[in-house]
Amino acid sequence: MNLSKTLRKKYRVRNKIKRVSSSERFRLSVSRSAKNISAQIIDDVKNITLASSSSNTKEIKLQKKTKKELSSIVAEALAKKAKNLKITKVYFDRGIYKYHGRIKLLAEELRKHGMEF
Repeated sequence: MNLSKTLRKKYRVRNKIKRVSSSERFRLSVSRSAKNISAQIIDDVKNITLASSSSNTKEIKLQKKTKKELSSIVAEALAKKAKNLKITKVYFDRGIYKYHGRIKLLAEELRKHGMEF
């Protein structure tokens, strides 16, 4: 099976995380497009999404913010949902994206709001 470079990178990052994951820590997966960013907390043991947040929702879209501002808004919303579920420790799955720009801003904002990774 011949996978593309991006898929190989995605699986390489994700498999490192899944090897060390357990029921006490969940995976925080991030995806972005040219205009939007989304993040979700996933329980890999049960294969379910526990909490998610996206800049593609109606409330966030109506705010007319820049892409960097959207990243911090999404992080703040996800941190509130995680706090309600009593989730503080997660593994950060950046996927195929480099840890800079909007991805780094989202991660730093999540740390400010009490998430540990």
